[in-house]
Amino acid sequence: MYVPPHFSFAEQAEVVAFMQRFNFAAIVSQVDEQLFATHLPFVVEETKTGGLRLLAHFAKANPQWKNLETQTALVIFSEPHAYISPSLYEKEQNVPTWNYVAVHVYGTPRLMLEEKAAFDLLEKQMQTFEKEYLEQWARLSQDYKNALVKGIVAFEMPVERWEAKRKLSQNKSSREQANVAAHLLESEDGAAREVGKAMQQLYGKGLRFAP
Repeated sequence: MYVPPHFSFAEQAEVVAFMQRFNFAAIVSQVDEQLFATHLPFVVEETKTGGLRLLAHFAKANPQWKNLETQTALVIFSEPHAYISPSLYEKEQNVPTWNYVAVHVYGTPRLMLEEKAAFDLLEKQMQTFEKEYLEQWARLSQDYKNALVKGIVAFEMPVERWEAKRKLSQNKSSREQANVAAHLLESEDGAAREVGKAMQQLYGKGLRFAP
């Protein structure tokens, strides 16, 4: 990803918080020498040694998992974005643009083929996305659960590196930044309001995305 220095952010806490909040991401790799992408919900964890890892699962019928361990994969986290009209700038000689935040993560995935590992992953996802569901999950029959697990392939991806970009009008004047943020905060579009909030936080007390 092209990341000019003034649009970059590199604090791990900020990167992790962003990925945990906007955790429905696309994993991109090669299948039959062609680029292939799958959209998945990811669990994002910090390891005991201070690194990061991603956890998710494919449908077993999806061919992407079959050669995943032989290559570096890219996972793209990208959620809040908004059109920025040049009418919000002080000078007429301007063009439209787009504000957004995105994180690209790279690593070599490892398949988790043991049945217990797959069950552990499913329960970790439930704990992350809707922990209240675990009570219902506990009441389901073991045969039903076994059938579910046979239809998925769990994997983890240790994070080798990331690229993090927040394009939030940093190259504009403070008045223009305020105009853009105020406009976005009043938008009927929820994604645009998220960008407005991110701009408020960035120019106030620093960018923070609470999970």
